[in-house]
Amino acid sequence: MKEIKIESILQVYDNFNELPEYVSSLMTKAIEARSRAYAPYSNFSVGTALLLDNGEVITGNNQENASYPSGLCAERTAIYYAGSQFPNSKVVRMAITAGSKMKQTTSPIPPCGACRQAIAEYEVKQNAPIEIYFMGETGKVVKSDSLANLLPLIFDRSFL
Repeated sequence: MKEIKIESILQVYDNFNELPEYVSSLMTKAIEARSRAYAPYSNFSVGTALLLDNGEVITGNNQENASYPSGLCAERTAIYYAGSQFPNSKVVRMAITAGSKMKQTTSPIPPCGACRQAIAEYEVKQNAPIEIYFMGETGKVVKSDSLANLLPLIFDRSFL
C-alpha cells in the first residue's frame, strides 16, 4: 500500500476591502448578481461574476424552482452562459458571494460539488486554471489559484 497526501494552498483576505481593485470590481458585480437571484424556497442567494480573456464580464445567480432540483446554481448559470456565448474565450477569474435571508453569512462559501465539477470541465477544456474568489455577505474572502485546489481528484474526459 502507498499513501498519497493531497494539499491545497488558498489565500485568505481579511475582508472585501483588502482585495486588489481588479478583484473587488469583479466581486462587486457578483454582489449585484446575488441581489437578483431567484431563491424563494431556500432564501439563500448566490451571485457569480466571471472575467473572460476577451474582457467580457459574465454574471449569474441561482435560480430556484418548486420542483427541486430543477433550479441551477449561480456558478453554473454564469459558466454555461459564457461557454454558449463565448465558446473560444477562457475564463480567467471567478468571484462568488452568497447570503441568506435567515442569517448573515460571514464565512466564505465555496462552490457546491456540482459547480466544482462544471468549473473543472472548463479548466480542462481551456487548459488553463481559473482563479476563484469566494465569500459570504461580509467577512473573509478566499482565493484559490485553480479549481484543482477545491477538487483535487477531478473526473474528466480522460476517463471516458
